[in-house]
Amino acid sequence: MSDRPWSSTAPPGEFRTYISADETLKEFTLRAVILGALFGLLFGAITVYVGLRAGLTVSASIPISVLSISILRAFGRSTILENNIVQTTGSAGESLAAGVMFTIPALIFLGFGSEFTFWRIFPLALLGGWLGVLFMVPLRRQLIVKEHGNLAFPEGTACADVLVAGERGGSFAGRVFWGLGLGGIYTFLMKTVLAWTEQPEARPSWFPGASFRANITSEYLGVGYIIGPRVAGILFAGGIVSWLVIMPAIKFYGQLAGNTPIYPSTIPIPQMTPDDLWRSYIRPMGAGAVAAAGLITLLRTMPTIISALRAGLKDVRAEGAGQSGASSRIDRDVPMRWVIAGSVLIIAMMWVLLTFHPMQGAQTQWYQNLFAGVFVVVFGFLFVTVAGRISGLLGNSSNPVSGMSIATLMATCAIFFLAGWTAPNYAVLALMIGGVVCTAAAIAGATSQDLKTGYLVGATPFWQQMGLLIGVTVSTVAIGATLNLMNKGLEKYLPTQIGVNLQALPSGVKIERDTFIYQGKTYALINSLGSHEIPDGEYLYDPGTKQIEFQWAQGIGSDKAPAPQARLMATVINGILNQRLPWRLVLMGVTLVIAVEILGVRSLAFATGMYISVATTAAMFAGGLIRSLVEATTKKKDESEASPGALYSSGLIAAGGVFGLLGIIINLLQDPEVSTHTPHWFSSLLGLPWRADLFSFGPKIMGPLATSNLFGIFMFALLAASLFYFARKKLN
Repeated sequence: MSDRPWSSTAPPGEFRTYISADETLKEFTLRAVILGALFGLLFGAITVYVGLRAGLTVSASIPISVLSISILRAFGRSTILENNIVQTTGSAGESLAAGVMFTIPALIFLGFGSEFTFWRIFPLALLGGWLGVLFMVPLRRQLIVKEHGNLAFPEGTACADVLVAGERGGSFAGRVFWGLGLGGIYTFLMKTVLAWTEQPEARPSWFPGASFRANITSEYLGVGYIIGPRVAGILFAGGIVSWLVIMPAIKFYGQLAGNTPIYPSTIPIPQMTPDDLWRSYIRPMGAGAVAAAGLITLLRTMPTIISALRAGLKDVRAEGAGQSGASSRIDRDVPMRWVIAGSVLIIAMMWVLLTFHPMQGAQTQWYQNLFAGVFVVVFGFLFVTVAGRISGLLGNSSNPVSGMSIATLMATCAIFFLAGWTAPNYAVLALMIGGVVCTAAAIAGATSQDLKTGYLVGATPFWQQMGLLIGVTVSTVAIGATLNLMNKGLEKYLPTQIGVNLQALPSGVKIERDTFIYQGKTYALINSLGSHEIPDGEYLYDPGTKQIEFQWAQGIGSDKAPAPQARLMATVINGILNQRLPWRLVLMGVTLVIAVEILGVRSLAFATGMYISVATTAAMFAGGLIRSLVEATTKKKDESEASPGALYSSGLIAAGGVFGLLGIIINLLQDPEVSTHTPHWFSSLLGLPWRADLFSFGPKIMGPLATSNLFGIFMFALLAASLFYFARKKLN
């Protein structure tokens, strides 16, 4: 097969698939589906972990392809079509995770954190995933086949090249495994053993309000290398403006405020730490910046959106008229009647979910729920069409999922506002519509790349589409579980003393739950959102002392998992429905983005960097610098996703995700109350709870080095040196 004259970029008149339509090879086999599903579980969980922390995701198709070639070869000879099914099924997890984590965690920021459970996340993610796969079926011929030569589909074409170069699979996979191994050892020693600090930091007294810090994880280094020095530099520039310009300015001028808090903070500025400044003032600015940048990106692609819709609707009409029936194996799609029936089923399931399993305090009428189901399908088709074409033109990394989600939320909230539906339950309804549509658009962008890979190598579209449906269904389990795990594993109960009168709560404060048990004591759960008296968050109120005693700081939204896109969605919904926003801060972010656009810089990366912690963007910038250094010393651009450095970086990202989640699980098993939340036999079997210092023996062995900033930076420099070495070492 490998001797056949074949090129993935051959012009339409000369192109032929690598496996011809007449050949019949093993394709949709049990081992391929099982391995793909396992990769979907793994990379879905990793993407959620890295995405919540960094606000970015990277494609998993190439790593899955090279690992599939290596693993299936160990079980006997595999075909290129089997490997294609593995990567198609597995990559669904990564794209599904992106759509879900950008939106659904906004439930926490809207004041429904106690409802953020697996059984809330799972059905919404599943509906969005199915919708994205089904709506790409009628678009495949138009976007993938007829537009061959016009739409590049860069990730899909690169993945096809990797599959065809399968004879080199051992060398490719070896590079990923080196990154996974060294990155895993580094992450375990740093996060679980605590052999060195995870975030070196300096707060110089000569520059009050500023903080020099870097979160020296393997996944940030890998992400920075893959996105390259320019994007990593723009991200870091956003962080510099926030943490080293705006925050010191707030601290400088805030000295005049004395002991008077300035909204939205409830702490006087002279007493605020850099983290307090970031949470209170930078986040609203960053939300305005990200919203503006997302809408600018959407407007920039409007001509593409209009042409994509016209082409998509034309192809659907042709399909419905029976003008594009399958004449061979490589033309066989899922039947259109399945797509129509699936769309009706999704509307029905959405209605049932909202009507018969509503969130506590967020019930809506049956006709409003039916409206939501229809809205999801209409906006879903609109943005699936857009996502597929933009991914073909510019690549999946340029798919403006956030912008399309903001547009969906703004349209939905505007209709709700005009209808007078402004209560908190309608905010949840708007979020559910936006969440499903966002997930569908994210899936569609990745699915179009997978279908392009299949078209180039000669796969059967029907089996790819079945693999995608299986991958979406299976990986939803991992995504829901990981979101829940991170939210519980990173949560904290912070002692907070605030006097409150339950009979006369301040504006923006409500009772979320009458009884909430913590450490064997019963509290009332109070939620504050947009209040001038109590900072945003959830609090435990003691009826005996008549005051708040603890803040329930959930894991998602903390500095370790800031979830910037999800907080932005909550900001958009609140801003339109409740008009409770620090608008001056939001508008500062908007105007800063306009200035950046005028300078000729694409603002979305800058806005994201402005919003998330500079510790994150600094580590990514280090990865970008390594790539720049590699390109300078090898005298060639390292742009391929299958390059040595990109493959090693994929291993670093996977290692950071896997061992980061392992650390969270260990943290949960060390919780003194874990035995009350798990079956007795399980607690007895594992001897729960574990000692707090069972694994974290690093400080005992390393002494002062375990908390030394310089030693942490030195270990990160060693990891960066390994990336430089493997990025320059050629594949065999």
